[in-house]
Amino acid sequence: MPQVDLSEETVERLDALRIEEESYDDVVSELISIYEAEGLSMARGGDESG
Repeated sequence: MPQVDLSEETVERLDALRIEEESYDDVVSELISIYEAEGLSMARGGDESG
């Protein structure tokens, strides 16, 4: 697994998003899923309106 160095500000932002003892991996995976879903929605939205 690759190692990623995060700034203190990024860690604080991730901490604000964590629910109880949720791992950073879980938070980041959820953010990626949301990002991908929004990208897919935007792509589909463009297809429907065009």
